[in-house]
Amino acid sequence: MSSRIEQLIEEIEEYIDSCKYKAFSTDVIMVNKADIDDLLRELRMKTPEEIKRYQKIISNKEAILNDAKQKAQELLNNAAVQTNELISEHQIMQQAYAQANEIVEMATKQAQDILDNATIEANNVKAAAMQYTDSILANLENILKQSIEISTRDYNTLVGNLREIDNVVTANRAELVPVEEIVAEVQAAEGAGTDNIDLI
Repeated sequence: MSSRIEQLIEEIEEYIDSCKYKAFSTDVIMVNKADIDDLLRELRMKTPEEIKRYQKIISNKEAILNDAKQKAQELLNNAAVQTNELISEHQIMQQAYAQANEIVEMATKQAQDILDNATIEANNVKAAAMQYTDSILANLENILKQSIEISTRDYNTLVGNLREIDNVVTANRAELVPVEEIVAEVQAAEGAGTDNIDLI
């Protein structure tokens, strides 16, 4: 079953795929800032929970090892009890020693096997948790980089468009200056009472 982080990443990817392209563009999309902020905010909130969950799995290594040690000690204690019972009877002293050694050896081997298996399992869980967490963070890093790149590109496009508009406004104002001068001359002539005004 996928984690909530994986679901969120899929939702972000689906959202980006569903966004409309900007006019006259095949690679720049229009993103609703509120929607993407909501998805990223939930992703930021869920990431620490996922990491804690895998840290808890890793911490279970100690519990597994302690359980293995306890079982090994119980085996050793049982072996010791059986050894004492065998040794208490003088008639079967030699057999008691042999059986005791065999029991101790078997118990020691079983205890070692339990410890080895528990260590391997705990290390595998730890490695898998670290790999999964790194994969999640790598996906998040890629999404953030793409978002920054798209935002920067949109900002640069906006600045370029504003500069073009500014150039047009400046040119239009420059064309209006001679007309303003003629109007000023006409107004000055009317004020002086001149009947004939040469506008050429």
